[in-house]
Amino acid sequence: MLMIQIAGTEGFQNYIAALASFGARSVLSLDLSREKECGGLLLPGGGDIDPSFYGQENRGSLEIDRGLDKSQFALLERYRDSGKPVLGICRGHQVINVFFGGDLIQDLPTADRHRQKNGVDAIHKTSVKKGSFLESLYGQKFPVNSAHHQGLGALGKGLVAVENADDGVIEGIQCENCPIFGVQWHPERLTGTFRNPAAVDGGRLFQYFLSLAGKRQNRQDI
Repeated sequence: MLMIQIAGTEGFQNYIAALASFGARSVLSLDLSREKECGGLLLPGGGDIDPSFYGQENRGSLEIDRGLDKSQFALLERYRDSGKPVLGICRGHQVINVFFGGDLIQDLPTADRHRQKNGVDAIHKTSVKKGSFLESLYGQKFPVNSAHHQGLGALGKGLVAVENADDGVIEGIQCENCPIFGVQWHPERLTGTFRNPAAVDGGRLFQYFLSLAGKRQNRQDI
């Protein structure tokens, strides 16, 4: 069975359930050695990245955990070097950008449009780049959920913005020469029992990711 490493140590049950609904097992671990048995890496949501990793002082970053930052950067490096796919979600999307040398806007001017309200995700429209993987899944314009206050600033080397909110916030990225991509929204809260008719079906993104991971794992098993 296809195995996906989720870069964390506890919780993330909605991510595990989303992957399981499409036939994949999850290993919740920051252990680099687990890469050998997995077809891909999922970088989940969470607190903010220490701004020192992208050359800034703290100007509004919250729930910082430098140990987690370092562990996730190391895992991303391991999977990049192995050529296996990586999907970053919310914080994970930001981890990818910082890893490749980009930076973050620590508190968006339009953060109120992107934050949860009373525990409920915001919903807003996005537009995607023609020819991108997201266009193939959802078309050129579609609504997504939102629960963040930071966003990507300068893009990391080799990354391309493929989705933007109507206020310009980068909602999706992909690597030009490796199977690494990220979204600022939360597809795990838009699939299965969490399906929201006001936004797109997050399951399509998981299916795309798992199709890439399955190819890598099958090649590895030969």
